[in-house]
Amino acid sequence: MQTLPKERRYETLSYLPALTDAQIAKQVQYILSQGYIPAVEFNETSEPTELYWTMWKLPLFNATSTHDVLSEVQSCRSQYGNCYIRVVGFDNIKQCQVLSFIVHKPSRY
Repeated sequence: MQTLPKERRYETLSYLPALTDAQIAKQVQYILSQGYIPAVEFNETSEPTELYWTMWKLPLFNATSTHDVLSEVQSCRSQYGNCYIRVVGFDNIKQCQVLSFIVHKPSRY
């Protein structure tokens, strides 16, 4: 059995190759189908000690399609391409974040 090479790991799905836009769309569709509220966040670093990321606009309460969320991800990428960007899903019943995954890493890494 071979072990993984030592390299920086981030959040959910970080052990996989970078997600394509189609794969990101499927993850966003899952968020919407579960009734979670999507939001886009960004940060200059992805250190484990960084608990608070800056939210891109407000959570997307009225998002009904993956296109709504992906257009906000693309807007955030165009303005903050030098930052890590992630999509998070909030559960309005539990009042907490239930999932998150990185959709963009800066090119310097």
